[in-house]
Amino acid sequence: MPYGQGTRLPGESASKLGHLAVTQSDWVKSLVDDFESTKSRDGDPSNTVWQTFDPVGIEQLRGIWAVDGSFVSVSSGQKPPKEVAFVKTALLMLDKAKLDAIDKDLPHPLLLRDALKDSGVQHATVFPLKNVRTGLGSNYDAVRHIVRDSMRVDQGGAFYDTLRWLAYREWDKSSATRSPGFQCPHCGQEIADGLAHGTDAQPCPHCKGEVFLSDVCGFHLDMDEDSAPESLASSYMLVMEHLMLFTAVRLMWHHTDRTLVTDTLFIKDGPLTLRSQYSKLVPSIRAFLQFAKGQQRPVHIVGQEKSGAFFDHLDSIARFAAPHSRGEPMTYAPLTHAFVRREVYRSPDLSNPYGLRTNWGEKLYVKIDPGAYMVLNVPTGNYIDEADRPLEEDLIGLPRILATLPSLISHKFEGALFPVELANGIASMSSYPSATILQRFLDGQQR
Repeated sequence: MPYGQGTRLPGESASKLGHLAVTQSDWVKSLVDDFESTKSRDGDPSNTVWQTFDPVGIEQLRGIWAVDGSFVSVSSGQKPPKEVAFVKTALLMLDKAKLDAIDKDLPHPLLLRDALKDSGVQHATVFPLKNVRTGLGSNYDAVRHIVRDSMRVDQGGAFYDTLRWLAYREWDKSSATRSPGFQCPHCGQEIADGLAHGTDAQPCPHCKGEVFLSDVCGFHLDMDEDSAPESLASSYMLVMEHLMLFTAVRLMWHHTDRTLVTDTLFIKDGPLTLRSQYSKLVPSIRAFLQFAKGQQRPVHIVGQEKSGAFFDHLDSIARFAAPHSRGEPMTYAPLTHAFVRREVYRSPDLSNPYGLRTNWGEKLYVKIDPGAYMVLNVPTGNYIDEADRPLEEDLIGLPRILATLPSLISHKFEGALFPVELANGIASMSSYPSATILQRFLDGQQR
């Protein structure tokens, strides 16, 4: 590795000639020749198994809910700079009949206005990251209380009620489940048994410090006493996307019309995944979806991945799959755990099965027309610990999901879904001009 360029002296150039002797190897020569070859492949090297979808006789889903979020960190102009993070998430409800009347390529502004009128719910909060301290205590305590209060105050506490609903599995009236176990934010000891069923706070059994239900998520594990990384904001955004999405699911689940939740498509921007300490909610989510299947009230949820390893893999092989022209039937390919490990991650067998701890949705490739293909996540309920699963029948509500997707395609972006595009427009806090406006607001509060 060469030395990098500094402020006073130039950087060191890496040697371009020192490694040429290795090309004397026949294997290396063959590799270089193959790498430089311009001959294109005439088939999918990963042998992805695509299936043709026939929508005849399959009813489309009638309601659409989409959730998205964004965050931006803002620094003040003073020295040392103070830094905070603003987080915004949005839940959008769309009437399928109104949505079908809109041209997805050139949407009419008045039709778009009518479709979006009184249809969005927003949530926003702010976290201290660096060189900011409230008069009530350290940043560590401030973030814990901001997380709890943000969930409890917004929308009359609906999102916090959803956290309780998931943590204590309240969809089952007979449930007496305790919350998932978590690490105490005061003493660091593991509270293995979690909180007692239905409680919002209780003393830690080790140090007697008060712990909150919101501490189960584990935001405090990402912080120091007086500073927090930017990843705290992205983690809160991800958790809130889940809570907002399942708030809509929860309210429909307990609605007097028992078919309402089953006739709705819930779309999340991004994979159906909660990583690291935040994955404690994954078993509860899986348990609910499995419970709903057993009640013959399947919940149709998809997550769309717009970047990453799966998107890159699909982008490299999509041209080999049908349809090759518009008007041909759409195709889809559920990805088994073995396929994901071998062709996407290209890794050996892992100590834990793929997605066991973090994923509550399985990967699915879909190609609707030559220019519209996407990576989706669809739940199965309980995790299926087999290398050659999931199969088509394992994915909850797949036929109705596939029947609905073509009417949601937007050709404004590659493989875009119109509801996600609209939700992103509501939730987005792009660098310009939003970050500038937020910085001015932050500076104004310091005068």
